[in-house]
Amino acid sequence: MGLLDILQQYAGKAMAPAGDTADHFDEVAQHASTGDLGAGIAAALRSDATPPFGQLVGNLFGNGSSQQQAGMLNQILQTLGPAALSGVAGGALGRIFGSGGVPATITPQQASQLSPAEVSAIAAHAEQQDPSIVDRLGDFYAQHPTLVKTLGAAALGIAMSHMSARQR
Repeated sequence: MGLLDILQQYAGKAMAPAGDTADHFDEVAQHASTGDLGAGIAAALRSDATPPFGQLVGNLFGNGSSQQQAGMLNQILQTLGPAALSGVAGGALGRIFGSGGVPATITPQQASQLSPAEVSAIAAHAEQQDPSIVDRLGDFYAQHPTLVKTLGAAALGIAMSHMSARQR
């Protein structure tokens, strides 16, 4: 089955069609442009049919490698800047970095010191400050489609439905 055939199954659907959504997403992720995939992931992160953005990002953080965790946090830092995040999540970043303040780049070792709940709070704050962070993280996670699959069938179906609409 081709990419367009798969996406057509998700066109205009509020729910994923019966079948193996994870396998469909694998196929789409292999053949779609990263821009289209990122836009689909961002649509899933924004959707009212999925948990709130901060919670989804916290889940992805919890399931990611330390490199993925650092990459995601660095996307937020690049968007908002260190000063905007120093007091968020009970000062979690300030706790890790101490009196030196939040650096411009977070290492994998530093990222691994945060909990998914703290990252959920950081992501929710980031979305309130700059809603474009959803698109930036969609693009980031398009580079890590295996990790995105941990969000579940509903989120994957929404991503593919959005991608289908972009193909028309």
